[in-house]
Amino acid sequence: MLFEDFKLKTVDTGEVKIRLRYGGEGPSLLLLHGHPQTHMMWHLIAPLLARDFTVVMPDLRGYGDSSKPPTTIDHFPYSKRAMARDQIAVMKYLGFTQFAVAGHDRGGRCAYRLALDFPEAITKLAILDIIPTGEAFKHTNKDFAMGFWHWFFLAQPFDFPEKMIGENPDNFYFQGDRSLFHPEALADYLRCIRQPDTIHAMCEDYRAGASIDLKLDEEDRGIRKISCPVLALWSDQGELPDWYDVLSVWKDWADEVQGRGINCGHYLAEEAPQETYEELYKFFKD
Repeated sequence: MLFEDFKLKTVDTGEVKIRLRYGGEGPSLLLLHGHPQTHMMWHLIAPLLARDFTVVMPDLRGYGDSSKPPTTIDHFPYSKRAMARDQIAVMKYLGFTQFAVAGHDRGGRCAYRLALDFPEAITKLAILDIIPTGEAFKHTNKDFAMGFWHWFFLAQPFDFPEKMIGENPDNFYFQGDRSLFHPEALADYLRCIRQPDTIHAMCEDYRAGASIDLKLDEEDRGIRKISCPVLALWSDQGELPDWYDVLSVWKDWADEVQGRGINCGHYLAEEAPQETYEELYKFFKD
């Protein structure tokens, strides 16, 4: 059984209910998962980090067993600003007013929005396998659109992608080698992505990315920068380093940036857990 030494809890923020696990001792560290996963993606890394940190792992709103709030025409309920606000409420509930954060994929987008919107709360920020949303859209070309086609498919108006995915969600998500994932973690991912409200919420996440999140990034570009230290890690086997100088991009958004590629695919925490853990530990412990 995964996470044997962690507690499972649902926190009511007053706006949404967030499922999370937490455990360990030491400085507080928030771990945010990516699309279309849940907090279970951290099962190989969290127990190691919990030896030195109090580790908190929520399901983002719209994902896992967290709330799927009704959407609005501007998609704000699934914006990274709204998701970031959830994390502040969760951490405050647990007694933490300042904390470090690491986020993978969509969780990384929530994480850097946390650092921009709540600089007084975030001590350090680690970003796994992304660049800022505004940068990605700004530099979109044919190659990006072909490689990240799901960005544009999932952001299509309701309910075209929902209907397409809902016909066979198991065939849409986690194509390829499912042996990358622990059976218990994969079962959690699949259980959640088979639910129509989760499919809709994940589409809303991407609609927000192409609208309100992009707008917020453009408002901050060149005006506000991330003030805390930043660690950027990315997949050397993925497409990101083929198109971007990842560190250079993040240096336009933050005052202090370090990082490197890891020889694995997109799911760093599950494909290269020891190397990813060592980078996170060294960064957050210093």
